Amino acid sequence: MNFLDYLASRWDNLLELGIEHAVVTIVAVLIATVVGVALGMVTYNRPRSRQLAIATTSVFLTIPSLALFGLFINVFGIGTTSVVVALVMYSLLPIVANTVVGLREVDPAIVESALGMGMSRGEVLLRIELPLAWPVILTGMRVSTLITLGITAIGAYIQGPGLGNDIFAGVSRLSSPNALNLVLGGTLGVVVLAVLFDLFYLLLNRLTTSRGIR
Repeated sequence: MNFLDYLASRWDNLLELGIEHAVVTIVAVLIATVVGVALGMVTYNRPRSRQLAIATTSVFLTIPSLALFGLFINVFGIGTTSVVVALVMYSLLPIVANTVVGLREVDPAIVESALGMGMSRGEVLLRIELPLAWPVILTGMRVSTLITLGITAIGAYIQGPGLGNDIFAGVSRLSSPNALNLVLGGTLGVVVLAVLFDLFYLLLNRLTTSRGIR
């Protein structure tokens, strides 16, 4: 069976796996965004805490995914929970780093002007600094999403959801007629999701960022 015939015959299954893959990625990135932005807000103007936060999240990204998934099996068991927790860890660095960079790049004169108008430090952070840092933070989320899409596929090794199931199924039976099609189909699905997410972030940036700071 050629690849196009394979896609036509397994379209429903690929769509289902693709949706699972996207949902796991979205959940992990949303959790990482809440944690990462909060961590960046707390540490961006504290040099030692900032360095510690970035160094710690950098270490997370250096841990081999199969090793981390294997460790979490003992804690969370086989399946989606272990995959999501690992993905959150892998997603943190770009979000934390970009939150810190975005907040530190806000012009101090703007902050001083807002404080001079009677705004509290918390109000300045939430109403002035965060909106100005938003495009940079969004870029961190975009990078984290693309990283997570690839690692999610490896989560199939511990029975996680998504397109990795087809990829691992094909790898495990390379001598069978459809083995290559399984791998190519799963890989193509991940690539398509990456393109769709990238377009989504471009649109989100355009819709949520004022023209003056694009």
